[in-house]
Amino acid sequence: MQLQSNIVVIATRNEGKVKEFAKLFGDKGYKVRSLADYTDLPEIVESGATFAENARIKAQTISAHLHVPVLADDSGLCVKALDGRPGVYSARFAGEQATDAENNEQLLRALKEAESRELHLVPAEGEHPELLSPAAFVCALSLIDPVANEVIEAEDEFQGYIIGEHRGESGFGYDPIFYIPELGRTMAELSIEEKNELSHRAKALRSFLNQLPDVRKPI
Repeated sequence: MQLQSNIVVIATRNEGKVKEFAKLFGDKGYKVRSLADYTDLPEIVESGATFAENARIKAQTISAHLHVPVLADDSGLCVKALDGRPGVYSARFAGEQATDAENNEQLLRALKEAESRELHLVPAEGEHPELLSPAAFVCALSLIDPVANEVIEAEDEFQGYIIGEHRGESGFGYDPIFYIPELGRTMAELSIEEKNELSHRAKALRSFLNQLPDVRKPI
């Protein structure tokens, strides 16, 4: 397997995601660009019912337009007490133009209103904040190279709990309320190096990168 370019376009404008991808792809010799580097791109309609379907739709749409390898991810938060919501609607849980802060507040409101919400104690030493529900960050990746006719896909998740307070200044999305009992910290309290070792996106990327060839020479 060999991609036809040493440049991979990440189908996102989210600077946090781009930084994570750029660091991991750099070890393989690839240069990363994002949608912010291009104009007149087609609209992406995320109509899939699963993370994997949405990732594939995004990669197909952008790669067909740019004719270069495109990596798309669809990721989100699945909360047990909300029957898996917000799921594929994680980025727009509080509305189409919702900010991260608005999505976080909407999630906490939904948990307070959920009849099925239970408190879950963690069998670990030390003190923890109130744990509102088990949850998992899920990430699906799809890379499509329209020239080489190559497709690489991977999916993984990271387990934790939702807490009712915001902690940490790093990360993005639901990171400030996603708590990891083993570490006693939220995802937003981790360094980028720690997050790149533990996160759902990092785990999916490792599986993905194992399938991706190193760049042999610039094209």
